[in-house]
Amino acid sequence: EPLVVGSSVIVATEGDSLYALDSHTGKVQWHTNVGTPVPLSTLPCGDIDPLGITGTPVYDPATGLVFAVAEISGPAHILVGVDVATGKLRVRRSVDIPAMDPHVHQQRAALALYQNMIYVAYGGLDGDCGNYHGTVVASRTDGSGPLLSYQLPTPREGGIWAASGPAIDSAGHIYVAVGNGATTQGDWDHTDSVLRLSSTLQLEDGFAPTQWQQDNASDADLGSMGPILLPEGLIFADGKSGLGYLLHAGALGGVGGQAQVKSICHAFGGAALLNSQLFVPCTDGLQEITVGPGANMTLGWKAPSQISGSPIVGGQTVYSLNPNGGILYALDAATGNTRATLSVGATSPFATPTLSGNQVFVGTLTGVVAATIS
Repeated sequence: EPLVVGSSVIVATEGDSLYALDSHTGKVQWHTNVGTPVPLSTLPCGDIDPLGITGTPVYDPATGLVFAVAEISGPAHILVGVDVATGKLRVRRSVDIPAMDPHVHQQRAALALYQNMIYVAYGGLDGDCGNYHGTVVASRTDGSGPLLSYQLPTPREGGIWAASGPAIDSAGHIYVAVGNGATTQGDWDHTDSVLRLSSTLQLEDGFAPTQWQQDNASDADLGSMGPILLPEGLIFADGKSGLGYLLHAGALGGVGGQAQVKSICHAFGGAALLNSQLFVPCTDGLQEITVGPGANMTLGWKAPSQISGSPIVGGQTVYSLNPNGGILYALDAATGNTRATLSVGATSPFATPTLSGNQVFVGTLTGVVAATIS
């Protein structure tokens, strides 16, 4: 997803480059390359070629730096912080920990920021090859000090890969969705879950569906969509199983501890929220849900099946992509009716629009498209 900082649109590429573009003209203001991306042919599996910067960067207004994680030849994962005004590289450090094999870990989730810490979540490559473990790593924004980390206590897998990244509440609690693990019997290994971590990456609480063992066995886990924080201390989670869960953020409840579960859809990416309306990126079309009163979900309108991209909301309009057709849709938030469409070209399945003022920006497979809302 592009970032808009002032009059600049910041984008990252699989070529391990960061660009700042003038938001009105598209002119390149600066371009910084931070390394050589990794050819797919040198990796044991995967679906991105070459593999460079995949996770959405994050901007820190306190330091004026844009942070991204680049996979570079080695392979290795490095955190870079570049000056938003000039593109000058200010921070560069490894964010691989000894317990990680860089060959089989992939950084797809959006980065997250809380106070002076950057949080980086890892899953595996497409194909689930190798001995990878879902991991969250944290670094100070000045690049100093030791890395903090949390790694899933599972024999293998449990990727934290949802494109929307970790969710962080106002107190610094970090919520992540975790994919399927190798465990299919016995005690819960904290996979197929929503976990709450402290700002120092200590495990505080967790939730898993009652059928987590079957989910793990059939790759029908919660890891494909990031958790979203809701009013009244609630969290919504959905994934590959077709079930949506309302959770109490302060008491996730362990196995089977949801406040409500409802058959909704298979969801990938990240959801959006407008007051009590939730918009979920379902593979068979964007689904609107009303949350409340209390821990209750009511299904509302559903968009046509091709509109399945991770949504954003501005005013009373929902913006979502048809990733296969390369079409951006503007939908009425109240009814789901299409207000406008625009051809933007081919995008990744996880592409998410960015709204700033009367402009919408979309990262595509060949560049950035800007649209003006009239």
